[in-house]
Amino acid sequence: MSVSGRQREASAGVAGPATASRRRRAERAVLVGLAVAVLFFCYLRQSSSVPVSSDGSGNILQAWDMLHGNLLLRHWYSSDVSFYTTELPQYALIEALLAHLLTLGAWVVHVGAAMTYTLLVLLASLLAKGRARGGAGLARALLAAGIMMAPQLSATPIVLLSPDHTGTAVPVLVAWLLIDRYPHFRPRWLIPAAVCAILAWTMVADSVILLTCIAPLVLVAAVRSFARLMRGTGDRATRWYEPSLAGAAVIAAGLGILAPRAIRALGGFHVWRIGTKTAPASHWPHGAVVMAKGFLELFGANVFQARPAITVVFAIFHLVGAVLVLCGLGLALRRLFRPDEFIVAVLAVAILINLGAYLVSTHTHDVLGAREMAAVLPFGAALAGRMLGERTLAALRAWPRALVPALAVVMAGYLGALAYGAAQTPAPPVNEPLVAWLTGHGFRAGLAGYWEANSTTVASGDRVLVAAVTRTADGDLTPYQWETNEQDFNPSLHYANFLVAGGPSPLQDAQASAVRTFGPPQRVYHFDGYTVMVWNTNLLDKLVRPHAQL
Repeated sequence: MSVSGRQREASAGVAGPATASRRRRAERAVLVGLAVAVLFFCYLRQSSSVPVSSDGSGNILQAWDMLHGNLLLRHWYSSDVSFYTTELPQYALIEALLAHLLTLGAWVVHVGAAMTYTLLVLLASLLAKGRARGGAGLARALLAAGIMMAPQLSATPIVLLSPDHTGTAVPVLVAWLLIDRYPHFRPRWLIPAAVCAILAWTMVADSVILLTCIAPLVLVAAVRSFARLMRGTGDRATRWYEPSLAGAAVIAAGLGILAPRAIRALGGFHVWRIGTKTAPASHWPHGAVVMAKGFLELFGANVFQARPAITVVFAIFHLVGAVLVLCGLGLALRRLFRPDEFIVAVLAVAILINLGAYLVSTHTHDVLGAREMAAVLPFGAALAGRMLGERTLAALRAWPRALVPALAVVMAGYLGALAYGAAQTPAPPVNEPLVAWLTGHGFRAGLAGYWEANSTTVASGDRVLVAAVTRTADGDLTPYQWETNEQDFNPSLHYANFLVAGGPSPLQDAQASAVRTFGPPQRVYHFDGYTVMVWNTNLLDKLVRPHAQL
């Protein structure tokens, strides 16, 4: 063989494995992409089965206003959570990409919810995988993804609808991935600085990260650092890294508190400061029961809430995932002080803090209150995958005849639940009959109670403006300062001549208050359960203006 022939053969021998490796990576990327697309489609279908209320509709309108230049949301009153730096930019991006194809509507919330939940599944899987490779890493990631894969149908309003703390877990998981994947990154200050920026940015939108991330991060870092100091263990880099992350979290909390005030000082949006109150101790036993049901609801295993019968079967299968999360939590608590398990300790403490805070809060009236601890879902899935992935893989290899069929049955149950959720009939827009009647009769602006206001505006594709009003202590009608734009009540911009006084969710005693505020109407219409009162004047001139309430 010639020299050139030997060189070609050697080159082929070197290039062959590299080419095969690239091919395998490409195949994996395609498979992951297909899985993501399928999950997104299923979540979009399940989300669409629940109508979007005026809360989510208000977020759609805020994002639309930001997209059209009102970046500070001047004249807007948000709820007690602004979502200003999380879901609102996401909604604005969705609107920018798709609004030229679709009329503005509730689909923005459904697309955003499906996108958010898909991201949560991916990020929880990556956090579960950690720095493990090969079969161990794959087992961890698949276990975490499997636990989250099929949300319970009754949990759709909690995890697959309007912004309500679930999406806040996305940037938190990103921050924890940075902490976990790059502990030795150079320069050393870059990861704490990035974590500080992410958490500060997120806290502007939702202060719940004080419980879901900042407090656990600070507490775990402080306890582990104190323990190392007492034992005199740990190298200099380790002793520096965790306290620096705690300091970054504290700085982020301060910035997150100050930023909304600065936005308000610049003329931006108002935020209601309601806060979470602690329930009396006598309510805690009831809170414990609701917390347990809420935990099961998040993991798809709430057999008490499941309807119809087929969903009870799915919930029973999901009990496996809930049990795995509890087992993973127990194992993690035993590893609080292991040098290489910092993020495991943070996850475990974050779950406990969220469960405990929810238990003693006033939110434990019903299972829907579980939205306040929604972050427990991705945290628990990631922790279970991290703690039990390799154990599960080892058990499958040791007892394949017994465990492989059992795993196949459980996976079939999860896939069935996913398909069942995707097969649900999409819900019609809220107040669709009202929208059809108003547009058909040429009405362009009017008033209604909160639950019939933003939702009607969005369902009409912004063709009809319905502004929310409420009753004063004296029985007059006044603008409702919750997810509303003050400019909607400006008589120089809008001519509002009707009031929706009756419907599925009417304002109490609206007709009497309307007559007291505006005088007798010229016309009153009744149709499809709605009552619409009409005047030949601009009602915005006669509204009682509210005093500053923030």
